[in-house]
Amino acid sequence: MRSFEVEIGIVAPMDRANVDTDLIIPKQFLKAIGRSGFGAYLFDSIRYMDEGQPGQDCTGRPLNKEFPLNQIRYKNASILLARENFGCGSSREHAPWALEDFGFRCIIAPSFADIFYNNCFKNGLLPVVLSSEVVETLFQKMYAEEGFRLVIDLENEIVKSIDGVTEIPFEVDSFRRKCLLEGLDEIDLTLKSKDRIREYEDLKKQNSPWLFQSNT
Repeated sequence: MRSFEVEIGIVAPMDRANVDTDLIIPKQFLKAIGRSGFGAYLFDSIRYMDEGQPGQDCTGRPLNKEFPLNQIRYKNASILLARENFGCGSSREHAPWALEDFGFRCIIAPSFADIFYNNCFKNGLLPVVLSSEVVETLFQKMYAEEGFRLVIDLENEIVKSIDGVTEIPFEVDSFRRKCLLEGLDEIDLTLKSKDRIREYEDLKKQNSPWLFQSNT
């Protein structure tokens, strides 16, 4: 998993509340279990004018020109600004896979659905919770300034303006923060204890050898 320390990026809008995981990555794409390749289908039902299918080449599909991610001003955005209850609906982990694969590293919203929030940390995405008032102010600044960018500093838990004048604090659980800073997912965390696990297994073999005997 990629570590997250500081992200300086263009901000793109998802200016609606209650964006569910089926909107983030529609159900027909859930057949694949690999983590890569979902970025092309992110927000598929509102990003394109036709219905996408798994494995489809999206380069020639008709685009919804009104959708922000299809607009030049938001090209290469890495920070998504959203409204309340982002990521609600089913618990599909494909949703953060698609957002990360597209290029987003951080999502800012007043609130997130619990399962989606947890899945973000497991997949290298940083969900930042800010008040509705602060989020509204950021939306206004983003719409007013083409190429609007923010600095997301996880180490110090601060969202900053590019000029450094504005600093907005946020809070992240200390364990999740450490894992993101070090790029540790659940498998990485387990492997950090591999020596202790091996010692336990060796001791178990000595004390209970019958558990390791083959029946064949």
